Formats: sequence, C-alpha cells, structure tokens
Amino acid sequence: EEEGAAAPSVSGVYFICPLTGVVVRKDQKEKQLREAIQAYFSVNPVAASIMEIHTFNKDREKVRLCVETMAKYLDNICLHPEEEKYRKIKLQNKVFQERISCLEGTHKFFQAVGFETKTLPVPGQGKNSWRNTTEEFYVLKEEMLSRLEELKDCREQLLSSEPLRAQLHRQPTLFRPSPAAARFELPHDFFSLTAEELRREQRLRTEAVEKAAMLRTRAMREKEEQREMRKYNYTLLRVRFPDGYILQGTFYAQESVSVLYNFVREALRDDWLPFELLGPGGLKLTDENLAFNECGLVPSALLSLAWDAAVTAQLEEQRSPLRPELLAGAQSLS
Repeated sequence: EEEGAAAPSVSGVYFICPLTGVVVRKDQKEKQLREAIQAYFSVNPVAASIMEIHTFNKDREKVRLCVETMAKYLDNICLHPEEEKYRKIKLQNKVFQERISCLEGTHKFFQAVGFETKTLPVPGQGKNSWRNTTEEFYVLKEEMLSRLEELKDCREQLLSSEPLRAQLHRQPTLFRPSPAAARFELPHDFFSLTAEELRREQRLRTEAVEKAAMLRTRAMREKEEQREMRKYNYTLLRVRFPDGYILQGTFYAQESVSVLYNFVREALRDDWLPFELLGPGGLKLTDENLAFNECGLVPSALLSLAWDAAVTAQLEEQRSPLRPELLAGAQSLS
C-alpha cells in the first residue's frame, strides 16, 4: 500500500439544480428544487405545476392515477366542448378528493390551465330534495373553449412529464502526481447509514467475523459482501494517468463503469484516444455495464489508466493528453 498522509478528498456530495444551475449540498437539494420550481411559476405556471405534481409526490402509483384522472377531465372537455357538465369539477367529489386534491401541485395546475373556483347551487338530496344547496366547483373559463389545442398540449405535458431531479455534481478535480493517491477521507454524505450507525455496524461486524469465519460458505460470504456494498449511495473514484496525474470524480454507487469511461474521455484533449481502466490489483474493467458497487469500487477506489499500445509512443512524444483548463487548475494532494 502506498505511503502518505490522508488526502483531503471532497467536502461532501453536491447536486446541480436543473432549472437554475445552482450547486448545492445534498441536504439542500430538495429546498433548492422547491425554490426553483416556485420561481418558475412566473415564467410558465402550467409547467411549474406539473413539475410540482411529479416531483414532490413520492408515491409514483398515486401520481399515475392522479394524472390519468386529471387528463380524463381535460379529455371530456376537448371531446365535448359544448356540454357544460364537463367544464365543471365538484371539489368534494369522492374521486377528486381521493385521487387529486390530496396531491401537491394539482390545484395549481387546474388554476394554471384556466379553471376558476365558483360556488354553485346543487339540487338537494333525499329528504332535502326540495331545497337547493351550494358547493365549490372548478369551472373552466369560457375563453378557454377557443383554446382547446392549448388544453390538449397541457394534457400531454401532464401525462408525459417525469420528476425533476437534481443532477449529481461530479466535482471533477485533477491532482498532481502524489504518493497519497490511494488515501481517501470521505464525508458522511457518502454513506447510507449515519455516522453512529456505521460505528455500531463496524463494532458488531468485527466481533462476529472471527466467530463466523470458519463456518461461512463462499456463497454466504458473497451475499454478505453484496449487502455491504448496498450501504453506499455514492463513490469517490480516482483515475491515475501514466504520467502520474490523478483525475477525481463523484458518482452514484449504482452507476455503470461506462459512466467513468465517459468521464475520463471528457477530460481528454482528444476524446477518441483508446484506453483501458484497471481496477485495484490491475484487473481490467472490460464489462462497462457493471455497476461500481458490483465491481467493489465503493465507497472509493483508485484506478489506473493504460493507453492502447497503438497510441502509447505517440503520446510520449506529445504534450499532456489532458485538457489545458484541467491542468491549469491541478491541485496537490497532501
């Protein structure tokens, strides 16, 4: 194992808001998304309300049922624009209450596509059938009847949209050659468990290892290793180039090896240059469909890059294959 002091790896896991481009720490991403969507209402209230529905209601089955029911309301209006009954939605209707009203963003959507709230008289029921009462309705504004194509577009957006996701920030960093390349210090963001849970897990595992070592079969050990790998949400990977420079990035533990190959290509002056990545121990990462946690590359790992033999001599004679802006910002590992 390489000698050297522990490297200051990263301060945490960060995400990029897809609406604003703002970079925030993991525990702030939900707040940032909410603020960004809220601000987007002034730009496109229909799109913003759809984002709310798909992003902040976590039960995907409830969301599916909700948007299908909402789409049905719009379908009926577009198919029968002359029939007034389809332009009214009773807010206390059982289906509306159970499928739609309880989900975030739905009321904003109806308002954005042209519905307004009205109190209307309704016939009495049973013993009170002779007496009219009033109830709250959403009623489509008359002007929207001449804009049915817009209503159809809103329906399609509602059905086809996906949750808005903050994008994991790779935090690409280039380090100068260092004997500390294999040393990592990871923040708690990289683990599914809390710090206290991790300490307890480590203590219990240490106590149990010696007792169980002689009894476990290979299959049992592999199953335990897989369970261990699932504890990690993220992984910090470093790729050491033949000239000693080290490229670092943050990834989801479940992402595939192909993502790392693409990450490295984006750091090259010429992204067509053929290369291979070697894991710890020199094992070639040939199956790019494998996830990092399936390869044991979690929660951190140092890999090596080997150029294809056809370009090795050519590269030795030329300038660094890395992009100039990366080289200019290269840092030192201490």
